[in-house]
Amino acid sequence: MIDRIKRKLIYLLAGSMAIAPNLMGQSSAASSGPDTKLPPFDVVSIKPDKSDSGMIRIMTKPDGYSATNVSLKMIIQSAYGIREDLISGVPSWGDSERYDIDAKVAGPDVEALKKLSPEQRRSMLQSILQDRFKLKAHTETKQLPVFELVVAKGGPKMKEATPGDTYANGIKGPDGVARGGMMRVGRGQATGQALPMTSVINLLSQQLHRTVIDKTGLTGKYDLELSWTPEEGEGMGHPPPAADAQRADLSSDSSGPSIFTAVQEQLGLKLQSAKGPVETLVIDNVEKPSEN
Repeated sequence: MIDRIKRKLIYLLAGSMAIAPNLMGQSSAASSGPDTKLPPFDVVSIKPDKSDSGMIRIMTKPDGYSATNVSLKMIIQSAYGIREDLISGVPSWGDSERYDIDAKVAGPDVEALKKLSPEQRRSMLQSILQDRFKLKAHTETKQLPVFELVVAKGGPKMKEATPGDTYANGIKGPDGVARGGMMRVGRGQATGQALPMTSVINLLSQQLHRTVIDKTGLTGKYDLELSWTPEEGEGMGHPPPAADAQRADLSSDSSGPSIFTAVQEQLGLKLQSAKGPVETLVIDNVEKPSEN
């Protein structure tokens, strides 16, 4: 398996998936609504990844979906908006074998695709899993440790984005245009522009390997810069070894703050331990896809 620390950064449209980044927090089954007809994918190509580059990329495009060097488990994460630690029943090959996926709708459906919500896009990705991987799954709710994100004493320190911010020199999407709603995430660092709190929650959930519940009451969109010193094994989906926020704050590495300290000092928010209902995904059946 590729060393996770060597993986390159992933650029995501905030809200487009849950590695990614979304996600990247609590899971939610995609629902398109009874009156919404989702455009079908006209072409779906799935091939074993042979690049050996360490680059992982998952993104939505104006005409579909693209993924490079991804495992089945990563695709499930994207399709169901759920962290990998909340998925059970995936066979060993579902974590070790890597695929390149390119799915496109027909030309007349491009405009309809652009109008879909992230949940509707995920529903379309679920159809790929069901058709090509023969995926069958169900959800189970469990009481698990969570973190609650609250506003720290002194108030939030994130800059609230204003309508019309263009971010000309900011993070660019697949089309080469920089805009609000973009996030760049690496080991021990994250940069975001005009992010809703759902994206912040997803980021923290992914890094902490634990569901984070938004208790801030913040409803705007925010620019943020977050930098911390990961514990050994933390990041890109690995949890810090400490069991809770108080213990994790006692980092043995004096070169920088833990993620808990960084969130409080740099964002003006605070993570506190709690327990709550968390939806998990159980895989009942899945098969390797035929190559095309």
